[in-house]
Amino acid sequence: MIIIADGGSTKTNWCLITDEGKKVLFNTEGYNPYFSDKHYITQSLKESLPTDLQIEKITEVNYYGAGCSVADKRLIVQQAMEVVFVNAKVNIGHDLLAAARAVLGTNEGFAAILGTGTNTCLYNGKEITQNIDSLAFILGDEGSGCYIGKKLLGDYVRGYMPETVREVFWETFKLTPDDVIDHVYSQPLPNRFCASFSKFVYDNNVNIEYSRNLVKSSFQDFFRNLVTHYPDYQKYTFNCIGSVGYSFRNVLEEVVVENGMIMGNIIRSPIDNLVKYHLELAPSKL
Repeated sequence: MIIIADGGSTKTNWCLITDEGKKVLFNTEGYNPYFSDKHYITQSLKESLPTDLQIEKITEVNYYGAGCSVADKRLIVQQAMEVVFVNAKVNIGHDLLAAARAVLGTNEGFAAILGTGTNTCLYNGKEITQNIDSLAFILGDEGSGCYIGKKLLGDYVRGYMPETVREVFWETFKLTPDDVIDHVYSQPLPNRFCASFSKFVYDNNVNIEYSRNLVKSSFQDFFRNLVTHYPDYQKYTFNCIGSVGYSFRNVLEEVVVENGMIMGNIIRSPIDNLVKYHLELAPSKL
């Protein structure tokens, strides 16, 4: 039995493929090695994997993960998974490669992630050929759920949020400005905390114009600082995975068109397409 998994900073989607070819889907939390160490990942997996999963029969794990672009970070995830999947060969790759393979298959083009975090690349049908560093949630990640959440929280703390929205925000979360600062600067996983507020932006119907402008400005920053810096970017279609790109795809398309690109594949999760890639398009390990 083998496993293919796509891991974001918030959630990991797993697909177990049995020896009979049956596909079993399940989820756990996300594991970004910039924010979660080996012990945390190991314990979380032991507690959240399905209880009926026959771990000892799994021979291969192909895991694509957020934060796994460099060797030392991949090693953290690999060592944690080797503790759990004791009889499996564990292969760790970057979630950006998963995104490219999911939306483009074996075709070349542009691919992006717009989820808790952001990433972008050019892809040649097999591997990533160019990547502009997203700089993660402190310095960058424009257009992501975390970035949208930071803009919302900044407006709340500074008093820029429209009063009608501020009232709903308070009733929903009961967070004071001091609470927000404490969560961001003193509590674990601040990127996930900030990203969680993108759902409030999506759900807010008290002042739709405010929410729409907040999201659109985030996507405009995403294009200004990342997408438009790829050579000849306008010759590619815009393809992306992630809950933020999918949920706000109408606003995203406006910004895509304004920047001279055509919308391509926009999907929430790459796992189904990723399984197809491994089993049908290009059967191989990472």
